[in-house]
Amino acid sequence: MRNLATIIIFCLVMAPVPLLIQSDFWITWLTLALFYAYLGQAWNLLGGYGGQFSFGHALFFGTGAYCTAILQIHFHINAWGGFVLATVAGGLIGAGTGWLVFRYGLRGSYFALVTLAFAEVFRILANSFDFTGAGVGLLVPLQPGIAQMQFESKAGFFWLLLMLVAVGLLFTWWLENARFGARLMAVRENEDAARALGVDPFDTKLRAIAISGAMAGSAGAVYVQLFLYIDPNIAYGPAMSVEALLVPIIGGLGTIFGPVLGAFALHVIAEIGRLAFGEAPGLNLVLYGILLVLMVLFLPNGLFGLGRVNFSTARLRRLFKRGSHA
Repeated sequence: MRNLATIIIFCLVMAPVPLLIQSDFWITWLTLALFYAYLGQAWNLLGGYGGQFSFGHALFFGTGAYCTAILQIHFHINAWGGFVLATVAGGLIGAGTGWLVFRYGLRGSYFALVTLAFAEVFRILANSFDFTGAGVGLLVPLQPGIAQMQFESKAGFFWLLLMLVAVGLLFTWWLENARFGARLMAVRENEDAARALGVDPFDTKLRAIAISGAMAGSAGAVYVQLFLYIDPNIAYGPAMSVEALLVPIIGGLGTIFGPVLGAFALHVIAEIGRLAFGEAPGLNLVLYGILLVLMVLFLPNGLFGLGRVNFSTARLRRLFKRGSHA
């Protein structure tokens, strides 16, 4: 219950922030941090809890983004309806990808490379068709109002993304206490042992990637309303996939608050990089690559793991002190 109380406190603390901060810059910064926290939580479900490291989560994000943009522009469907259908589309693409990949027992680096390849295939396809805007992309019409999910201020997007992050946190909290979560983590640790205990790895991983894809698809739908534009490189390019996986790796894989902590830490680092080196093209990817290597080498358990190590060290010191006084 401690984690549930922490989730509630986090939401209560964050909710009034737009009312207290009048700077558009900081509201936008926090909104983007929440966006990547939610996208990272989608990746964390599959990669952190399921042990299936995807290098192509842009596949699900881009599908959701293009789904809602196409429905709005070509079929005049309401943005909220597009959000629901984008979530479904992301889940279906996730399930289809999982069925193709897990059916043949691909895992580890093979799974990672296949997801990267699928994202690249979708990027090429999006570049080839007129209804996706081809290489030019799609510009969503400006229709301010809650009814079209186009809020007049960034505070509206802040609260929407805070709500989605809260849903993601609550879901991962449920996952850690549910049988499905136990099965998923058993598959992560050892598929053969999990199978011997009666767990179906294929079904478990398929459900995980479908849910993860649905969450990433809904993130894509929100992104389109936030920026009113999407193109193949944004939707299916490597940058979105890298940020999706880097956020939970920095914060802590397989933890409830890891993606939230990682998203804020990553954006602080990115902001420092922009201040130090300017807006050089590709700078973010270079910094993210260096950061990923450093995290894997020195902090494989992320920032939450560092906290646990510090806590354990402090606890050991107290025990030794008590022993010396005794």
